[in-house]
Amino acid sequence: MDRRNLLITGAAALSIGSRRILGANDRVRVGVIGLGGRGNAHLGGYLSIPGAQVAALCDVNQAARERANARVVKAGQEKAVEFGDMRKLFDSKDIDAVSMATPNHWHALGAIWAMQAGKDTYCEKPASYNPFESRQMIATARKYTRMCQIGSQSRSTPHVMEAIQALKEGVIGKVYMAKGLCFKRRKSIGKRPDGPVPPGLDWDMFLGPAPMRPFNELRFAYNWHWFWDTGNGDLGNQGVHQMDIARWGMGVANDHSGLKSVVSTGGKYAYDDMQETPNTQLASFDYGDREIVFEVRGVLTGGEGTLGSGPRATSAVGNLFYGVDGWMELDGSGYRVYTGEENKVAKDVKATRGSEGTVRHMENFLAAVKSRDYKKLNAEIEIGAASADFCHFANISYRSGKRLNWDAAKHTFDDATANKLLTRDYRKPFVVPTKV
Repeated sequence: MDRRNLLITGAAALSIGSRRILGANDRVRVGVIGLGGRGNAHLGGYLSIPGAQVAALCDVNQAARERANARVVKAGQEKAVEFGDMRKLFDSKDIDAVSMATPNHWHALGAIWAMQAGKDTYCEKPASYNPFESRQMIATARKYTRMCQIGSQSRSTPHVMEAIQALKEGVIGKVYMAKGLCFKRRKSIGKRPDGPVPPGLDWDMFLGPAPMRPFNELRFAYNWHWFWDTGNGDLGNQGVHQMDIARWGMGVANDHSGLKSVVSTGGKYAYDDMQETPNTQLASFDYGDREIVFEVRGVLTGGEGTLGSGPRATSAVGNLFYGVDGWMELDGSGYRVYTGEENKVAKDVKATRGSEGTVRHMENFLAAVKSRDYKKLNAEIEIGAASADFCHFANISYRSGKRLNWDAAKHTFDDATANKLLTRDYRKPFVVPTKV
C-alpha cells in the first residue's frame, strides 16, 4: 500500500488519537514544510511567537533543512526533527500543526494529507493550484474539523482591516469597481539547459503532482512561479494578495454567486526566455452592476493613482476602490481616501510600524488551533480558496483565449476547453483525491 492511501485509510483514527488537547497556555508544536524564501519567513515568524515551537522541518533539499535547523537552534529552541518527505512528518504524533510554504502545485495535496492526518494547517497563498483543489481543501477541512488558514496576511494587517471597514461603512459610497495592481518589476529569467539533479535534492518529490521533467535550474527555486506545471504567474504569486483585498473590499460572495463572466488578455512581452506565464495581463470580473479589475505588469512601468508614483518608480502593488462619492487607494504604506468633485483628501492613514502582518496572521492561526473555532480564522480556507479561484479563472480565460461565462450552481464555465483547466492530470501517486 502506498503512503497516500495509508494516510487516507488511517485518517479518522489519527484525527482522534494523535492530537493533544491543547490548553490556552500550551505551546503548539509546528512543522514547517518548504524552506525556501517564504518558508524561512514562516520559520522566523513561529520562532518569534512565544506560543509556538518549531518541532519539525521538511524540505526536498537537504541543505535547506540543515540551514533552517541551525536557525532554530540559534533561536534557543531544541533542534527540530528533519524530514525529506512530508508524508513522514504527517505520521508523527509529536506535531500539532503544519505550515506549508511549498510551491503552489503542492499546496492543496500537502494540506489535504496534513488535515487527513489530524494536523491543523497554515498554507501559503494561493490556497490552491486550480479550482478543483480549492473545493477539495474546503471539504477536507470540514470533514476532519481542522483549522486551515491561508497566508493572506493582509487579513490580519491593521491598516488594511481598517480600510476595508471604512469601505463597508460607506466612506466612498457604493463601490462600483475594485482594482488590484501587481506592477512588480520582474526581469528576464533567461534560458538554461537541462542538467543533472544537484546532490541532496529529491527532484521527483519536488515535482510531485506536476509532470516529470528533466531538472532545470530555472524550474527550481523561485522561478517555478513562471512555469504552468508548478506556478500561476504573478497573478497567483504577488497578485493573489491584491486579488483577495479587491474581493474583500467589494464584499463579493466566496461561492462566486453573482459572478457573470471573466475575461483576461495579455502576453509575455519584451523578453526571449523560458518563462511561460504572462508578464503583462489584464482581467475583468463582471458582476453586472459592478466589476473587479486586475492588472499585472512585470516590465518597466509607471504607477497608478499615487501608487508607485515618483520619477524613479518602476512598480506599484496595491488596490484602488471607486465609489459613487469618491475613491480609495490602499497599499503597504497605508490608505488614502479622496472624495467629491474636488478630489479632496478625506483620509490619509499611515501603516503602523511594528504591525508585521505575517506574525499577526500566524498568531491568529495558533489562537484558532487552541479554540477549535475555524470561524475565528481571518483567512479561513473558504476565503483563501475563493481569492485563489479568481486568479485561476483569469488564467483560464487567458489560456483559452475567450471570455467565459460562469455558472455558480454547476461551478463550471460555458466552454469545454476552459473547464478542463479547472483541474489537472495528476502524476501518480501525487493525486488530489476526488473523495476526501
